[in-house]
Amino acid sequence: MTTAGELRSGKGHKDENFPVASWIIHPRHRALILAFYNFVRTADDIADHATLPSQEKLDRLDQMEASLLGRDEMEPEGVALRAAFATRAMAPKHAQDLLNAFRMDVTKLRYASWDELIHYCSLSAMPVGRFMLDVHGEDRSTWVANDKLCAALQINNHLQDCAKDYRALDRVYLPMDAMNAAGANVEMLAKDRATPELLTCLHALARRTETLLDESRGFAREIKDTRLGLEVSVIDAFADRIVNLLKVRDPLSENVHLSKQQMLASALFATASGFYRRATGQGALSGKAA
Repeated sequence: MTTAGELRSGKGHKDENFPVASWIIHPRHRALILAFYNFVRTADDIADHATLPSQEKLDRLDQMEASLLGRDEMEPEGVALRAAFATRAMAPKHAQDLLNAFRMDVTKLRYASWDELIHYCSLSAMPVGRFMLDVHGEDRSTWVANDKLCAALQINNHLQDCAKDYRALDRVYLPMDAMNAAGANVEMLAKDRATPELLTCLHALARRTETLLDESRGFAREIKDTRLGLEVSVIDAFADRIVNLLKVRDPLSENVHLSKQQMLASALFATASGFYRRATGQGALSGKAA
């Protein structure tokens, strides 16, 4: 039997459209973050695998959890993350929440409402930010803003990939009530270009996602760790640029992703702006040493 890691898509942390253990983060945290990323990416690739039967996907996700919890040593990514957590005396809850999101990916192909989608984000996205905050010893009061930003990032991704998810996996994250209100249906996702009804739905969801971003605006300033605060500023800048594309473009026929050059430019500007705000007293200044 192959290990879960052998089913990886080939996508690595440098291929994501958000920074993973970037140069901004202190080197002392990178090994743990990368162990977490490798575990999560492997589990995500299992859930998204094009040919594995659903039950085998669920069995493999259970196997990864077993290795994470020390019940066996079969999955290297689970063993490695368990060891990394042990060095910080961290519980595996955030990783387990993500496993539950991937199980939902296998078993739940439609979402009735925005609230159902946010519940999914509470398992698929919010735990990633909470993990990063815990790694840096941040106060859990930051979770409120974190959850808004992480949900927005997740929904941005759903809107960017709505056609691909439907065509490859028959998976639709667009809330059914939002589609119905616009006169759209899931079959429209198979077309080369969005119909006016579908585009109305997509643009409305992008505006609703923008509201989540607006509600998370103070997040970077709440973070005491200077490096993590700057990283969040970069992620926020990426999310802003993407949602602005999604509000006006058709993700079925137009580019709604940032190029590497755009990401670099946004990262440099956001880092400089965030550092300036902290240096001039406009951000959290009681941070740990960078």
